[in-house]
Amino acid sequence: MLTFNFDPFPVLRTDRLILDRAVESDAHEVYLLRSNDAVMKYVERPRPSNDRDALEAMLFLDRRIDAHEAIAWAIRMKHEPRLIGVIGYWRTKPEHHRAEVGYMIMPEFWGKGYTHEALKAALDYGFNSMKLHSVEADINPDNIASKNLLLKCGFQSEAFYRENYFWQGKFYNSEIFGLLASEFKRNQ
Repeated sequence: MLTFNFDPFPVLRTDRLILDRAVESDAHEVYLLRSNDAVMKYVERPRPSNDRDALEAMLFLDRRIDAHEAIAWAIRMKHEPRLIGVIGYWRTKPEHHRAEVGYMIMPEFWGKGYTHEALKAALDYGFNSMKLHSVEADINPDNIASKNLLLKCGFQSEAFYRENYFWQGKFYNSEIFGLLASEFKRNQ
């Protein structure tokens, strides 16, 4: 079984981005991100009501990072320290050498390749540092932008679950995409 160690916290750099650990002063940006209707359109999860709620969610994730159970990065532009998005491995399955990746970015940064850039960096870390065998992404199948991003990064559709997710009185479908380490390395 794999074991993960996120100490010291890995900072990832791309051509335009820095992916680092979110800090308490990022709470307002996390609130803005996770309460944005466009960002959350396909994310059937609770939304924060204020900065305090966002901070509580961040602290919960911090505890999981410190316990080496999950890892998430704040996405920032190299020239500006403001958090513009988040990406991470929210669910890890070390016994299966597998983790689930998730990401979101503010709408003003959509369509400019930033999420693709961040996802490639996170995948590189996942396969080369965490030694994952596979990475999955669980998305709402109506989220065409996310589906296209995953396909662009080499993911394949692995499963389609009909009405398997219940949220606020409604059932939703899920589509699972997967990427193997061998596929990622072949496409580099």
